[in-house]
Amino acid sequence: MNGFPPKTFFIAIAILLTLSACNNPKPLYRLDKLPLIPLPLSLENSEEVLEISSIHSIRMEGSDSNLSSMAQDLKIFWKKQTQQELLIQEGSTEKDRSISLEIKEDSSVKMGAYKLLIESHKIRIQAKTSEGIFRGIKTLEQIILLSNLHSKTTLLALAGGVIVDEPQYEYRGAMLDVARHFFSVETVKRYIDLLSSYKINFLHFHLSDDQGWRIEIKSWPKLTEIGGQTQVGGGEGGFYSQEDYQEIVKYASDRYITIVPEIDLPGHTNAALASYAELNCDGKATALYSGIEVGFSSLCVDKEITYEFVEDVIREISALSPGPYFHIGGDESLVTPQEDFNRFMDRTLAIVKKYNKIPMGWYELIGADIPEETLLQFWAKSEDFSKIIPKKSKLLISAASYTYLDMKYDSITPLGLHWAGYLPVKKAYDWDPQTLVPDLDSHQIIGLEAPLWTETIEDFYDIAYMAFPRIIGHAELGWTDASLRQWEDYANRLSFHGRLLEALDVKYYASDEIDWK
Repeated sequence: MNGFPPKTFFIAIAILLTLSACNNPKPLYRLDKLPLIPLPLSLENSEEVLEISSIHSIRMEGSDSNLSSMAQDLKIFWKKQTQQELLIQEGSTEKDRSISLEIKEDSSVKMGAYKLLIESHKIRIQAKTSEGIFRGIKTLEQIILLSNLHSKTTLLALAGGVIVDEPQYEYRGAMLDVARHFFSVETVKRYIDLLSSYKINFLHFHLSDDQGWRIEIKSWPKLTEIGGQTQVGGGEGGFYSQEDYQEIVKYASDRYITIVPEIDLPGHTNAALASYAELNCDGKATALYSGIEVGFSSLCVDKEITYEFVEDVIREISALSPGPYFHIGGDESLVTPQEDFNRFMDRTLAIVKKYNKIPMGWYELIGADIPEETLLQFWAKSEDFSKIIPKKSKLLISAASYTYLDMKYDSITPLGLHWAGYLPVKKAYDWDPQTLVPDLDSHQIIGLEAPLWTETIEDFYDIAYMAFPRIIGHAELGWTDASLRQWEDYANRLSFHGRLLEALDVKYYASDEIDWK
């Protein structure tokens, strides 16, 4: 008998239609509706849909050796999120059915800029540099994670389109104070992983203060033997060997984050003064300190051994730090007369330059005769900017009332301080470094940095609770053009990131300003 009986025919058609529907999965989001942070420069939808199962390989195009390690990391991520094993291949013979990482000499010249194309049978990430490829991969990973976490079924498809993206500022930073409380190498690495996910590219490491000296200096071993013994509240403290520090620097570099070492001078130096009596003007070692008050300590500016000490420290740390900056502190040196402070800084800044680093310091350096290339970090109230405006130095904005992650969210926040006021999530996001101070030349601003001082912070849980979600907003302030930023839109996008942070075991502050999804 030819043909189907009527009933069997309709059953067969139903099966075919079902199979067809299964073979054409729908993406959860259109590309321009994805709650990405930082918000990209532009997102353009297409009518194409990429089935996840169609991707079979990762292809590398370009001679940059960093592509290989990025491809390996992407392969691991893809397997975890999609249960699919990808091959890694070189060359551009066949781009279909692949994620291609393409170094393109004719693409945008901005560091970190990239283009991400999602088509029906391929994904392409194009950039001029490997850093741009890395930023594009992080965007792709966020797309996959958000789609997976908010889908009711296994991720099957992505919407097609093109993302063109580049950073607004060249410096998008965070700072971690490891002097008030010490944190292990693994804790620092966890923080670096999270920062890199949101395209932050500098981590300022506050390595010394009154309460502790945290990095091994081989020519001055008592700095860690004695000065590394304590922390706020009298805990056991700790320090990084030079090998530990190099491990952190390498780990950060692999994620396109530059470590900025800070040794705070000439104040905030009690740990050093307790370690070496000769650094004190009276030749007597001070007692170790575990309180939180500031402004009482100073190196002896008149002693020649002080400058031998400073040079040895800068020389050893500079040799371990491939980044361009060396931060010399300079803040709250309240017991150092201004004339002495200026003399000390004249010599110290020359030492930093001797070891081929760009000097960097807190805005109090403005009182000294600083070289024009010095990067000044502004931390105090905005009205104090009047002291900086006439200078030509580049500025890094870290205004305490907007960026200090150790400020309490509100009056009942269990951690943190509030001397600069409370810092809820909206206030941390809803401002612009370009317009914070009237009449400031915006060309001086190199970027912004969100410091986390750790008088009350003792472990990774505390770091995460105070940093997240505020650091995510700071990441967008540093990356996304001001014309594209708007609080209500950001708050909506951020609401989807709570589940992402939970998936990464990050115990964030669930602000009631956000309608968490």
